[in-house]
Amino acid sequence: MKRDAVYFVSDAHFGLGTDDERAKIEHFAELAAHMRGHAADVYLVGDMFDFWIEYKSAIRRDYFPVLYTLRGLVEAGVRVHYITGNHDFALGTFLEEAVGILVHRGAANVTLQGRKACISHGDEVNKSGYFRLLKALLHNSRLRALYKLIHPDIGIRAGTFISALSKRKYSNLGLSPKDLKRYRNAAQARLRERACDLVVFAHTHHADFVNLDGGDYCNTGSWMVNRDYAVMRGGRVQLMRWGEKS
Repeated sequence: MKRDAVYFVSDAHFGLGTDDERAKIEHFAELAAHMRGHAADVYLVGDMFDFWIEYKSAIRRDYFPVLYTLRGLVEAGVRVHYITGNHDFALGTFLEEAVGILVHRGAANVTLQGRKACISHGDEVNKSGYFRLLKALLHNSRLRALYKLIHPDIGIRAGTFISALSKRKYSNLGLSPKDLKRYRNAAQARLRERACDLVVFAHTHHADFVNLDGGDYCNTGSWMVNRDYAVMRGGRVQLMRWGEKS
């Protein structure tokens, strides 16, 4: 079987500890098994983990099943890419060195199946003052260094609580028309500014695909909420939900 498809998945927020956490992990393993037979590339478009703080000698035990699944993709010859999101911006070298994932810090501008794609988590489109303040604090390297001095058991528990605050807006309630328009407008601007013909965002937890002037915009939705993902074949992108024919 020819493996030439490109898959996009985001916003699983593994480690959040929801009632369906085990099912969420198992379904992702099922998708990964499917991708092993079809994918050339897999793009994880941010926030796959709910809170990632990389200690020198400690990795969260509840992340092990997902990391094992990702390592299996890499060993099968699939190129796995990770686009950093607002919940996992502090990635160190672990995913690259221990798992074999290609980490893109910020946007990835790549050519896929003859199309120029601009892929980013999309949290930079969020204009709220609270979100920008929280992001500035979390991106402060000195504060992160101080945070790592806290015992991991305490630091991870506190970080998971804080990270959950920024997801309240993007839950099962859906995306407001204003925010939907904001993301489509941002995608349109990138199509013009970066000479690409495909923009991929995530972050909103709302799957969206629309043809715009000069190209297409795809939002990968949320693996956490709806098991959303997208697949690209022959240059055509299609939104999917796990359990549907793919």
